[in-house]
Amino acid sequence: MRHLLALAALVLPLSAMADPASDFSLRDLNGDTVTLSQHAGQVVLIDFWATWCGPCKQELPHLQEMYTELGDQGFTVLAVSTDDARDKAKVKPFIRRSQFSFPVLYDTQSDVLTAYNPGKTLPFAVLVGRDGEVASLHSGYNPGDEVALRAEIEELLAHGAPSQAAPAVETAPTAAPAE
Repeated sequence: MRHLLALAALVLPLSAMADPASDFSLRDLNGDTVTLSQHAGQVVLIDFWATWCGPCKQELPHLQEMYTELGDQGFTVLAVSTDDARDKAKVKPFIRRSQFSFPVLYDTQSDVLTAYNPGKTLPFAVLVGRDGEVASLHSGYNPGDEVALRAEIEELLAHGAPSQAAPAVETAPTAAPAE
């Protein structure tokens, strides 16, 4: 019985991760609308952060590194600022100063954060596979966490690659029947 309970404890969190990621629509630093569905077929890390959050500021350079190195393999970061309307003006200068190149979105009312993370802890990351399913959730940041996160991302990139057409099979010409 104890083994069944332990197995159930492992299976329930895994089955909870098999949920599709909720689509959302937020404005980026330029005022353009960005949706999660625009990134269908990619491995997406939705990272919720704020300018006042120390661990967030420690984590973001690592996300930039992954974005730079893995972007051409189908990986993207959507960095969602949860700074409220009064602190929103701090976001763009911080991003420019830090030279982050991934998309940065505003969630000033924390609506998207609340949908994914009702506890509103920061930083909070949602890793979404190419299939649009939530692969994992990450709450908080400690130095070294980026190593495990990168391994998860690389695993999703390797195993969730879009299927490619089978190579054409070349056949030998058939001999003409003898007369």
